[in-house]
Amino acid sequence: MAQGRVAIVTGGTRGIGRAISTMLQDAGYKVAAIYHGNEDAARSLSEETGISCYKFDVSDFSECETAVAAIVEDLGPIEILVNNAGITRDSTLHKMTPEDWRSVIETDLGSCFNMCRVVINSMRERGFGRIVNIGSINGQAGQYGQVNYAAAKSGIHGFTKALAQEGAGKGITVNAIAPGYVDTDMVRSVPEPVLQKIIARIPVGRLGKAEDIARGVLFMVADEADFLTGSTLSINGGQHMY
Repeated sequence: MAQGRVAIVTGGTRGIGRAISTMLQDAGYKVAAIYHGNEDAARSLSEETGISCYKFDVSDFSECETAVAAIVEDLGPIEILVNNAGITRDSTLHKMTPEDWRSVIETDLGSCFNMCRVVINSMRERGFGRIVNIGSINGQAGQYGQVNYAAAKSGIHGFTKALAQEGAGKGITVNAIAPGYVDTDMVRSVPEPVLQKIIARIPVGRLGKAEDIARGVLFMVADEADFLTGSTLSINGGQHMY
């Protein structure tokens, strides 16, 4: 019963998030795509698809409370939440600043707490919810120069398993997806020689596509996926078999 269910996608206007937002809309969900900085990407998504875009900082709990209340007013109760928002501030630990650490932890991991905390009571009262948290291959395997990002994404996987246990008796499933290297602006910003080395380590021989991840989300949020919870789906072309 996708028709009419309201879905929030954080970081939902670009890259993987945009693919998730559009695929959910195509499947019949009412989508609210969340963004923080890129006005052009939000405008483009809204104009091309009609998806409602909301601007707020998912690392700020009070902003999440206010914005979600507005989304509920506009679209209805939140039944699907996809925590996709994420940033990187890469450097080796001996050069990393406290701000580089804090900003990544608060945006990538703290936002999962903020958004889940804001919607969980409504989901519990309604007896239905689907939460999907976007982790990373680098939260599973680690990555040089990414202790902040790897810690945040690894935290997401633990967060998912714990919340899944709390929600299971209330009709709420909580799962995660750990994407490998996907052809997005973030990955394409890597120097070409480094990018080619990354691709060479992927058994299927290519970067992932944003749609590869979105299809995993669509599967996890389906009404029929009510026996799937606490799981992490690794979509990485075989690069890390975890």
